Amino acid sequence: MRIANCPRIIISLGFLMGIGLSVDAQTLITYGGQEISKNEFLQAYRKNNSKSRPTEKSYRQYLELYIRYKLKVRAALDLKFDHLPTQVTELQNFRNQIISNYLNDEPSLNRLVNEAFDRSQKDLHLAHIFISAPKMAAPADTLKAFRKAKEAYEALQRGEKFAGVAARYSEDPFAKTNGGDLGYITVFSLPYELETLGYRTPVGRHSSIYRSKGGYHIFQNLGERNALGRMKAAQILVSFPPFANESAKQQARIYADSIYGALVQGANFAELAKKFSGDNLSYQTGGEMPEFGVGKYERGFESAVFSLEKDGEISRPYADAFGYHIIKRLSRRSVSTVKNKAALDALRAQVMSDPRIEVSRKAMLTKIMRTAHFQRHLVDTSQLWINTESFLAGKSLPPDQALSDTASLFSFSKKNVTVRDWLDYRKTIRNAQQLVKGASNRDLYEQFVQNATFEYYRNHAEDYDPDFAYQLEEFKEGNLLFEIMQRKIWDKASVDSSGLNDYYRSHQDKYWWEPSADAVLFTCASPEMAEMVRSKMREDPASWKTIASGSNGSVHADSGRFELAQLPMVDPSAAARGPFTELVRNNQDNTVTMGYMLRYHRQREPRSFKDARGFVINDYQAYLEDQWIDTLKQKYPVRIDEQVLRTLPR
Repeated sequence: MRIANCPRIIISLGFLMGIGLSVDAQTLITYGGQEISKNEFLQAYRKNNSKSRPTEKSYRQYLELYIRYKLKVRAALDLKFDHLPTQVTELQNFRNQIISNYLNDEPSLNRLVNEAFDRSQKDLHLAHIFISAPKMAAPADTLKAFRKAKEAYEALQRGEKFAGVAARYSEDPFAKTNGGDLGYITVFSLPYELETLGYRTPVGRHSSIYRSKGGYHIFQNLGERNALGRMKAAQILVSFPPFANESAKQQARIYADSIYGALVQGANFAELAKKFSGDNLSYQTGGEMPEFGVGKYERGFESAVFSLEKDGEISRPYADAFGYHIIKRLSRRSVSTVKNKAALDALRAQVMSDPRIEVSRKAMLTKIMRTAHFQRHLVDTSQLWINTESFLAGKSLPPDQALSDTASLFSFSKKNVTVRDWLDYRKTIRNAQQLVKGASNRDLYEQFVQNATFEYYRNHAEDYDPDFAYQLEEFKEGNLLFEIMQRKIWDKASVDSSGLNDYYRSHQDKYWWEPSADAVLFTCASPEMAEMVRSKMREDPASWKTIASGSNGSVHADSGRFELAQLPMVDPSAAARGPFTELVRNNQDNTVTMGYMLRYHRQREPRSFKDARGFVINDYQAYLEDQWIDTLKQKYPVRIDEQVLRTLPR
């Protein structure tokens, strides 16, 4: 954006946006063959007058501003300013910035957020049986895994204890010793599909067999409790190696006890963690760990942390397979039990960064395909795969092959996607192992269809989403307004020396100095710094520039002539009490401001052109703008339908 000497009131006209999205076809304004509906005007009015009750006077005042705005934009469009490279680039950049906000299906996203809130209210104690069956496993292996899962399920149905069945059937290596007990989990602890399975399983019951990408799962809900929330903690880990003998473990315990004893006597936890902790991730931060909730760490560690009752409390050494942990509670954050905007916004951010967002993405994909008139065309996929493999291998196809590069695979309202597009995509991702490894041509093709669908929507979202279209048009018109105001008014007023002088001479009686003073204004980082400035200024008033430049940014100084009302004085009558004004504290940043008076001007005096130049430029801009608007109204005759105007809601 390029703005020069533009009055605040002119800049504020950037708000005056509106596009005809209403079903109400009543025309309120016509100008130069263009129409503005009643609802279009109301949309813009309400956006910028939300805090006041509308009246006939406020409508008419806003109507004049709105018409002036629309005339300027129309003039910019007629001059084809929207084709300027800077305009095109800035509009595309803005589009790229906001499009991600429109790529989720809001109803399904809101359902996920509300579901996450409901699940966050309680922790589940789950046990788990897992039978491995990867997606690409051979059919015989998959069948074998299913039969094993079915045997486990039937044993549970006969009333056998879950722990015994888990120890016998589960392929989780810890199931033999813990009976499949996972401890407590909460929302976001497990992959979404397994979290859903857990939360849908009633207390004391087990789930049916569930097939995931990794295999077969059976959950049992061992119990529920009110959610414990999230914990911030620090730890010192006295580690011992895997398979350590009892002697090594005993030595580690003695070492941990001595550290704990030092902490009880008041030793600094962070310092001891830096010196002695074997946790390679946290020792550098004084043992401090990232905030976590239940289901993040091993069950015993989690119990030790959440059993600490107050901030600052330190646990006795707790042993697990890694060593002895000494844990300090730093803070605990309870789960919000009120479904307010802050709580939902926080969960929304988590949902957006969690794989479960794919649920909303798939809903959005279906919506786009429906509204964009997506259509698959009949294609011989076996021939398509032959073409694909030959293309990737650098081999040419026979000239009579049945599927040409220009053949259409699928289409949208305004775009055909061809075989060539698919081949180019496959070439692009051929080295992306995370995408192609283990994926069939059909899998990759369906991913291509999804990518192409979202890409099409990114490029045509304004055709389908009124809110997106409104934002885009609002930005475009705002940019055009600045462009044409810069060229027609702001630059012209700044460089037209003759016009400025003529305007000043014709309106000289507008520009006066009220009672004022030549002064130096100081802004200081603290009252102590201000007192230092006072002391040095008393010794040498001419040293103010040296004081400011040598302060390392703690003191800023500005000299000039200021009206007394502009000076930092609570009581203007104090201006005659000495060269320094009182200290005035700025509550926003705790800086203090004071003035050093060089000379007073007690009487009202005319301003010279030099002193009045800023005011003259602003007034001259307004003058030029009024003249230009008169010309635009002649070029684009404006008519207001008074009958429709009277129907605007009061």
